[in-house]
Amino acid sequence: MMSETPQQPSNPGDETNPSQLPLVIESPHPAAETGGSKPLDPTTVPTPDPVVEEVATNVEAATTPPQMPQVNVEPETAPTSQSELQVLTAKLTEISNQRDAFQSQYLRIAADFDNFRKRSSKEKEETEFRTKRATIMELLSVVDNFERARTQIKPQNDGELGIHKSYQGVYKQLVESLKRLGVSPMRPEGQQFDPNLHEAVMRQPTEEHPEGTVMEELQRGYYLGEQILRHSLVKVAAPPEQLSTADATGFDTDN
Repeated sequence: MMSETPQQPSNPGDETNPSQLPLVIESPHPAAETGGSKPLDPTTVPTPDPVVEEVATNVEAATTPPQMPQVNVEPETAPTSQSELQVLTAKLTEISNQRDAFQSQYLRIAADFDNFRKRSSKEKEETEFRTKRATIMELLSVVDNFERARTQIKPQNDGELGIHKSYQGVYKQLVESLKRLGVSPMRPEGQQFDPNLHEAVMRQPTEEHPEGTVMEELQRGYYLGEQILRHSLVKVAAPPEQLSTADATGFDTDN
């Protein structure tokens, strides 16, 4: 085993500091230095030098950071006083009341808006109906004239027949346009008189129809959708008049 001899200080009176002494490096495998192949004997392991161990301990202590002392820190729990609890309860109650007020206000606004929407829709439908009704009423007079011409004019020759067919074609086109707008005619003949639909302008005594039966439509009535556009002018059946001789002369002939 190879070792280095420490050098003596130049001044014999100076004390030697063990930490300044050079470290003695010993080869763990002496046989490897000498080139031999003799295995290492456990009994020949060198004993650690106390000086070296002290130096190593000093170095480790110098390089290791100091550890902070552990202090058990517990969270501070400040108990809530009764007054603070009352304040928090009052705030919670106030917030709850505000929420209820806002919810009630929202429900009222939603109901008002729904009523406004329904009212606006109804007013719009009524306005459209009035406008359409006023326009169609102006055209019904033209339709009445076409119908009177069809019933009163009798073509006598080919020329008159051609004219008759031409204005009847215009009449048919006008009627088709009214149908597309929702206009439909009434058919009161043979029905019981209804004052909501019909307007009686004549009463004719007859035995062929029951009393109150519509015998003839003098002016056609019309519906606009499901509403009445114009009432029908009709002739209504009345009971037959039975005049006795006494009624005619003023005398009673039975006695």
